[in-house]
Amino acid sequence: MEAIIPAAGLLSLPSNPQARAFRPFSTLRTRFPSAAVRAHTPASRTDALRWREPNPSFSKPRTPLDAQRLLLYNVSCGYRGKDRSFPVCGAGAAAIPADGGGYVEEKPKPKLLGVEVQTLKKIIPLGLMFFCILFNYTILRDTKDVLVVTAKGSSAEIIPFLKTWVNLPMAVGFMLLYTKLSNVLSKEALFYTVLFPFIAFFGAFAFVLYPLRDVIHPTGLADKLLTALGPSFLGPVAILRIWSFCLFYVMAELWGSVVISVLFWGFANQITSVEEAKEFYPLFGLGANVALIFSGRTVKYFSNLRKNLGPGVDGWAISLKGMMSIVVLLGLVICAIYWGVNTFVVNDASLPRLQRKKKEKAKLGMKESLKFLLSSRYVRDLATLVVAYGISINLVEVTWKSKLKAQFPSPNEYSSFMGDFSTATGIATFTMMLLGRVILRKFGWGGAAMITPTVLLLTGVGFFSLILFGEPLAPLLGKFGMTPLLAAVYVGALQNIFSKSAKYSLFDPCKEMAYIPLDEDMKVKGKAAIDVVCNPLGKSGGALIQQFMILTFGSLANSTPYLGGILLVIVLAWIGAARSLDAQFSPLAKQALEKEKLLKEKVKEPMVKPSQENTDGLVEKQAVAAKENGSLHESFASKNSTNGSPLKEKLAPESESSSETTTPHSQ
Repeated sequence: MEAIIPAAGLLSLPSNPQARAFRPFSTLRTRFPSAAVRAHTPASRTDALRWREPNPSFSKPRTPLDAQRLLLYNVSCGYRGKDRSFPVCGAGAAAIPADGGGYVEEKPKPKLLGVEVQTLKKIIPLGLMFFCILFNYTILRDTKDVLVVTAKGSSAEIIPFLKTWVNLPMAVGFMLLYTKLSNVLSKEALFYTVLFPFIAFFGAFAFVLYPLRDVIHPTGLADKLLTALGPSFLGPVAILRIWSFCLFYVMAELWGSVVISVLFWGFANQITSVEEAKEFYPLFGLGANVALIFSGRTVKYFSNLRKNLGPGVDGWAISLKGMMSIVVLLGLVICAIYWGVNTFVVNDASLPRLQRKKKEKAKLGMKESLKFLLSSRYVRDLATLVVAYGISINLVEVTWKSKLKAQFPSPNEYSSFMGDFSTATGIATFTMMLLGRVILRKFGWGGAAMITPTVLLLTGVGFFSLILFGEPLAPLLGKFGMTPLLAAVYVGALQNIFSKSAKYSLFDPCKEMAYIPLDEDMKVKGKAAIDVVCNPLGKSGGALIQQFMILTFGSLANSTPYLGGILLVIVLAWIGAARSLDAQFSPLAKQALEKEKLLKEKVKEPMVKPSQENTDGLVEKQAVAAKENGSLHESFASKNSTNGSPLKEKLAPESESSSETTTPHSQ
């Protein structure tokens, strides 16, 4: 070891070194001798080529530090059991620090663009898989709205009933089935068992179910029911009238909740470490918006195919076949990537298997959740934010889609507009994600949390004003080449684009940040209560309000003024809750920062105040102790404190100034 590693601070050599023969094994020929060499070499000599006796100076440790070094020497050089032989510790072996604090491998892991290659083997396939899943989801999301809204005998009024009475029961049923299958099948088999039915259905819909729609849809029965029940029941009857389209709608919704949330994120969390997730998961969010941009262009391209077709040709059927073919192809690509990662990456012996403990979530029932929400003003304000967003976006979206159908009654025109809408949403969200950190740093939590409801309020007022008071504005809008209906469509589109981009880039981060200052019990129980009560209420609350309005006033158009008033009340309540939460969050965040600052100051204080007589001896002991804890900075600071403390005086104003600049950003 003396001949290989210099003694300049890396290894404390023994005081009585003994001369030994040094044999460098730098080549494979020497390390692994040929058969001819082994034939003329005795077995004991062959063993001597690879093993040697331990360092005699380590055989009898004189101090606890020597004993620690001996233990690390045994571990690093491969000592096992009672065998007193050690492998040769050459230049490729581990270097043992003088304090015995561990060893450093000389050979670094291979990297590409500053990232370890074995990490890229997981992250790049996951990124491609996520891109394909989100690409498919955008196509399916735009197509499902076109099918159910523009179908004959249907309208946007079908969406609230569809979400409540079809989508929700099927989602619950699927999760129950998934839970049972997960107890029987392996993870790989479960992934394919869930994904292949989606791929098969979307392919069969485009090439079998849609061409046979006139045969399989009970149009006559639906007409009789509508006549008997009245026009207020147009939405519920339309579910029966176009049941195959409604099935497509539900499967497209399940693709978002099942394939993205359950399959992809479950697989990603299974094979990535926490450090890798912190570094690369935000990039997946940016990649999702890139997929949104490209898939929007794809939808627009296939929707415009009808312009080049002859008369009498169903252009929407051809567009549907083209888009569903891409969905099926990318679905197979997702399966291929999953198979490749499991075969060549996850089962690779060089990659460690991650064994993680599952986070224990507080299980609260509905009654306990409501009681907890009512008992805490902080959690109650946070719950108001979640519920208000879900109801507000639902109220505006359905009303906007009804006007969109009136402006673009053709499925191809409707689909083409939705392609442009998806592309614009992707660009806006991508930009807002890049600006989100700047907004949080400059305006603080309160300013960032107020942006989403303010955007919804301003655009909502403009949207409902154009619907209710569009006729007096017709001459003014005519100068810009627009009708009140087209202007309402564009303003509604802007509202959906900006509200969704603000939600992904600001609302979600602010919501998660609000949990941080809470104590552990409040944090766990508050999140559980919001998951049990507020998430379902936010998602279905808007649909339930619209169903009540439609059944009461006869149609969605007749209930528009009341929906506008309800939206105004909900958004104002949202803004009030955001202000109240900001007033509570900022002091808590400031207290957390002050506690962190005090902890840092305690760490920086020297452990022992030495006297002038034994300064050198105490400083040496403190240096050893500090280095064993991995903090040489504190030992140097204590040393300088005994000599007039110039370093401590220099560091003090810097730490104070940094804490002063950090505190406002957290508020």
